[in-house]
Amino acid sequence: MNLNYSGQETIAASHDKVWSFINDPASIASCMPDVLESTVIDPHTFDATVQVAVGPVRGKFKFHVKLDPQPGEKRLNMTIGGGGFGSVVDLTAGADISTEGDTTTLDWTGVASMRGPVATVGGRVLDAQAKRVITTTFANVKAKLTEAA
Repeated sequence: MNLNYSGQETIAASHDKVWSFINDPASIASCMPDVLESTVIDPHTFDATVQVAVGPVRGKFKFHVKLDPQPGEKRLNMTIGGGGFGSVVDLTAGADISTEGDTTTLDWTGVASMRGPVATVGGRVLDAQAKRVITTTFANVKAKLTEAA
């Protein structure tokens, strides 16, 4: 099962501040919901154990997250792979970054692919859970960037 997402997020922070934050594995891990633990592997990679509850599929999933900043500080790509309980989840996402004054905009897209029991739950349930994760993650990013202002 594949799910596609896109959107735009506006953050009241400078380009440099946003760029630095979204390229820091510890910062990104701290914004993801339901993370039980995370381990920074290197300056662009971390592993996370996440509590998952999608329909009847409940438990801990392990994910490997790689941040891939592109030259010019105008785009960040990200891949997430992993799973648990016989399910596999792969996500490829990217954000184009633009700034006007002290406001930074992220135009983002993502494609998630799921196999195994989690994929049998049904599109509507998976879609609702994915939207919750996306919304919560971006809300946390915004909060952390603006509270530090």
